[in-house]
Amino acid sequence: MVTVSDKVTWLTQDAYDRLKHELDEMIENRPVIAARINDSREEGDLKENGGYHAAREEQGQAEARIRHLQELLRSAKVGEAPADDGTAGPGKVLTVKYEGDDDEEKFLLATREEGAEGALDVYSPESPLGKALLGAKEGESREYELPNGRTQQVTLVKAVPYSEA
Repeated sequence: MVTVSDKVTWLTQDAYDRLKHELDEMIENRPVIAARINDSREEGDLKENGGYHAAREEQGQAEARIRHLQELLRSAKVGEAPADDGTAGPGKVLTVKYEGDDDEEKFLLATREEGAEGALDVYSPESPLGKALLGAKEGESREYELPNGRTQQVTLVKAVPYSEA
């Protein structure tokens, strides 16, 4: 059984490899940004030097993303694709039907990083909807609280493992 806690992110091997590749590229790119800052600094007055400030901003964003990826990958659990057992859980594509609505909605139950490249919407297992559906079997209905305080009934129509193919 896959469980989700505050500090652990479950990733497929593909998602882990993709994020690790992004991290490696960003670390390799550090000297390029530093050189751009240096070149801009040599142009003179820093108060009115747009290139310098833009490069410093880019460096700050890159360093924040590097720290985020390092922490994410350090605490990530890389797992097998979830079993195709019709049960809602992280790494599954869920098809649901809301009470009072004839349309079905399809989404990936996962972290944003895990589903970053897909065309599906991604709902966190920690979201109210995600928490309500965890462990539900196909055909089972659950309730969760909406932001306005009302409750919404949702039925799990289908749960299948996510694949990027």
